[in-house]
Amino acid sequence: MAETLHTAEGVAFLRTPDAAFENLAGYSFAPNYLEVEGLRLHYVDEGPRDGPVALLMHGMPTWSFLNRHIIRGLVDAGYRCIAADHIGFGRSDKVIDDGWYSIARHTSAHRALIEALDLRGATLFCQDWGGPIGLAQAVDMPDRFARLVIMNTWLHHESYDYTPPLRNWNAQWREDGLFGANVPEPLSIGWFMMVPTGAMAARDLYALVQTGAHPELTPGQQAVRRGYDAPFDGLGRAGLAGPRRFPLSLPFDNPAGGDADAQARRYEALRAWSKPVHFIWGGRDDVFTEAWGRAWAARFADATFDLLPDAGHFLQETHGAEIAAIFLQRSRSA
Repeated sequence: MAETLHTAEGVAFLRTPDAAFENLAGYSFAPNYLEVEGLRLHYVDEGPRDGPVALLMHGMPTWSFLNRHIIRGLVDAGYRCIAADHIGFGRSDKVIDDGWYSIARHTSAHRALIEALDLRGATLFCQDWGGPIGLAQAVDMPDRFARLVIMNTWLHHESYDYTPPLRNWNAQWREDGLFGANVPEPLSIGWFMMVPTGAMAARDLYALVQTGAHPELTPGQQAVRRGYDAPFDGLGRAGLAGPRRFPLSLPFDNPAGGDADAQARRYEALRAWSKPVHFIWGGRDDVFTEAWGRAWAARFADATFDLLPDAGHFLQETHGAEIAAIFLQRSRSA
């Protein structure tokens, strides 16, 4: 193992060296840390301290790097942006035991951050697993939130129809699945992220596994790939427990780990949300489809829905500046 194994409260974890995060494209934010269960939870805190607060959540297999373009746009408009890395991701500590991770634990860590910073009047930006983890905060602590921005995510409930691509995603992260067997080698998180961001096709990913030949990327694409690889630099398979666990926590497969009952309760409770809610949706996502996003938005009397037709699942990466602009326009007119 390349890095020193640490322990806190009986839990073994790895810590990515600071050098891995130097000179990342578009990500020059100073690190901040909160201790949670003896572990370091990293968060970005950019913009004026007296500005309106934006809390930006990430999912799998990303980190706060994903939200860098939105952060820049909001900070330029006077917002204070908070963007944490879940334990196991980004600059946060990486517990090496897959079984340590659960959606309830991630939710609890974010609650600790919100309370420690005493965030008030916040706008939540959530996507992917940031939906269940972030919307839990808005439902459980509504007095701390003024507005929601929901992007390509979901909350589990009895009638939710999990799409075939999402079920396949779960299957491929099992030990004998394509990703479970081949991440981190020959695949890495960075190479994996090149597919949904449009830098390469899925067939290139399969070819990489079969031949070991890495597709050619432009310098800009290489910089993005490095940004997504940075948190796991030198950590080996043990350091990837967090990313592995998210797909295996989907409630149709793992109700307890996915906090299924709490998600369903919050889905129903969110129907009473009376403050502004904005849906901004990537139209090329076959995991969380446009039809689902529109149906969910229709459950709120005054929700807005903005479609980015050429955006996929990771719309923050490809359309971050546009997302910030849409939000700023919507918030001024609401």
